[in-house]
Amino acid sequence: MRREKGTREVGDIKAFLGEGTEFKGVLSFQGTVRIDGRVQGEVLGEELLIVGEDGVIQAEVEVGSLIASGRIEGNIRAKRRVELLASSTVTGNIITPCLIVMEGATLNASCDMGDLDQAESLSPVAEAGTGA
Repeated sequence: MRREKGTREVGDIKAFLGEGTEFKGVLSFQGTVRIDGRVQGEVLGEELLIVGEDGVIQAEVEVGSLIASGRIEGNIRAKRRVELLASSTVTGNIITPCLIVMEGATLNASCDMGDLDQAESLSPVAEAGTGA
């Protein structure tokens, strides 16, 4: 993985979804997972999700931490932190106590950096019935 200044070391990658691979459904994981392919649905994990430059996520994401270089369309809930690297594009809502946005990243989202346990919903817009 190419690292940029400001990113922290990552542990051993337990699973890898490579470029040209597509997955639809619920992806549940433990440990560190890297996605360079396409995922549609839900991504659930307690630890680190890495979205590579070629990765495209169209999903609800609930993880411990997220490092993104690719594109994410959907709501993100991260218990520890979200790092958006220079090549990343995120559209949706983000709930996390720590958000790092590198110069060059594109962020089209609402952000809530409050207590995750008290946040009732990722998407107030969806509750209002406007849907996407």
